[in-house]
Amino acid sequence: MVELAEVLHRHWPEYERQFGAQILPSHRRAVQAILACRTGRLGGELYRCPDCQQDHFVYHSCNHRACPRCGQADASDWIQRQKLKLLPVPYSLVTFTVPEGLRPWLRSHQKVGYSGLLQQSAAALQDVASREKYLGAQLGILSVLHTWGRQLQYHPHVHCVVPAGGLRADGLRWCEPKNPDFFLPQIVLAARFRNRLKTALQTQEDFDQIPSEVWRQKWIVDVQPVGSGEPAIKYLSAYVYRTALGSQRILADQDGQVTFQYKDSRTQQWCTLTLGALEFIRRFLQHVLPQGFQRVRYYGWLAAAATARWQRILALLDWQAPARPLAPPRSTPLCPHCGAPLVWIATLSRAPP
Repeated sequence: MVELAEVLHRHWPEYERQFGAQILPSHRRAVQAILACRTGRLGGELYRCPDCQQDHFVYHSCNHRACPRCGQADASDWIQRQKLKLLPVPYSLVTFTVPEGLRPWLRSHQKVGYSGLLQQSAAALQDVASREKYLGAQLGILSVLHTWGRQLQYHPHVHCVVPAGGLRADGLRWCEPKNPDFFLPQIVLAARFRNRLKTALQTQEDFDQIPSEVWRQKWIVDVQPVGSGEPAIKYLSAYVYRTALGSQRILADQDGQVTFQYKDSRTQQWCTLTLGALEFIRRFLQHVLPQGFQRVRYYGWLAAAATARWQRILALLDWQAPARPLAPPRSTPLCPHCGAPLVWIATLSRAPP
């Protein structure tokens, strides 16, 4: 196993020399954070073993969302928070994808493009669900932006976890689908999403750079039942607080070539792919989001401003959200030599910028 920081340490100087001013500030910040993560540059804690009198340094994490070393605890906490919002109804996972011809424009207009994907996919769901022949109600939607494929290729799409039911506009009734085996039509959702996104992006100056055939193609939306919704939450947690590639998947970095493993979507078998080091870094960095961009968003009666509608739904379903479990106590680090609990001695300051 090879750490991503090791790959960057070896090849980032050459990447910088080759691409220079083309490197986005967000990409530079991500690389700097990954290289500094769990090193003396970020400071840390000094512990001592009372038995063998050995000193041990525990360095701080960078907590950057592109760092594969960070985010494990945050992901677990996020899963627990989302479980508390799951209603006692069936759920669906709705995935919105875009044609390949639109992807280059999205990559060069990330803030506008990604916001458009999230907002218009949720709006398309609301538009279709509001029709009486389908549901006639407003949905609560958890949306997560996902930009990478299994081989680190650029593949922006949005996953939406949606309860199969909604609140009528007057707030007096909870509505369920007329057919328990059918939630919302995929073809109608895809057409509505395409039309809404086109309208939203037309105000952009570079809109004419998007090939016109993109808006004539049939877009794809996939609607899959996911039971209680918990499996979908666990699935999405990998995209919320984890990066495009974990270090456990990097197998080798030799002679300017990086080899990593991925799972084939058709066979579900693990395969390997070898890329030039600079191409590997380029593929990885194209999934670093703009600074401050929110990958996870809530719409409808799951939005932060919809507390009254949420309470109304709980009353209509006669259901009470479970209490959040107490956080486990922080474990005491153990001595790697003798296993005895370590004693904290001091905090180490960060290195100056």
